[in-house]
Amino acid sequence: MTGDRPGREFPVGPGGVRSELGADGILRITLCRPERLNALDSDVIAELSAALRRTGDPTVRVVVLTGEGRAFCTGADLSTLDGDPKAMMDAANALIRAVVSAPVPVIAAVNGPAAGFAVGLACAADLIYAAESAYFLLPFITIGLMPDGGASALVTGAIGRARAAEMAMLGERLPAAEAFACGLVTRTVPDAELSAYVEHAAERLAAGPRRALGLTKKALAATALDRLDAALDREREGQIELLDSADAAEGVAAAMQKRRPRFGV
Repeated sequence: MTGDRPGREFPVGPGGVRSELGADGILRITLCRPERLNALDSDVIAELSAALRRTGDPTVRVVVLTGEGRAFCTGADLSTLDGDPKAMMDAANALIRAVVSAPVPVIAAVNGPAAGFAVGLACAADLIYAAESAYFLLPFITIGLMPDGGASALVTGAIGRARAAEMAMLGERLPAAEAFACGLVTRTVPDAELSAYVEHAAERLAAGPRRALGLTKKALAATALDRLDAALDREREGQIELLDSADAAEGVAAAMQKRRPRFGV
């Protein structure tokens, strides 16, 4: 990153990602597709990755990632799943790695539902604050796919294999209160208080020692997320296969047509 300074708002691209670097050193990144519940397409993923690259600027001291409207993010926009599976998975995995490898703390402010890839995106953050009405959902199996976004490592590592299997294999949602109880999120906050709570936490981090926080983050990730890279590679291989499958074609078609899928027909 070159030339960026505190107090700067960056242009909103076609993906609708808004980012602003405040004079306090807080880089606020917001998904701004409320009409699509902040679903992701290739433009959104590219803009999120570009925004996270700004953490290379030493004036950035913490990142806050959230969604506009009533959802944090509902995962991939199903209407855009006709692209190159390899390119899609490479871009998605690069985004997760960018969150984890950012040299400053990343806060996920989960203001509403987090579904699909968004579960991994949120859980890759260092601190995850969820509104009480939020929930976490891995619905991939309902459209003939498997979890991605590092969820196979991030969710399993946080809540255990048995509970993760229920989310991944049955598509069961995990309400925010249960997500906190089983260790998936840092804390739950009443919906109306989430923004203020996250702002206070971000201000505390922004006032802290940048290098020490960065090395602390790196050390924690090395221990807790040591299997993430391998998980991302496995998810990439499996999802590329599944995206070209008849079951995935039927699952996506059924979801778009709001009917029950008929797998294996």
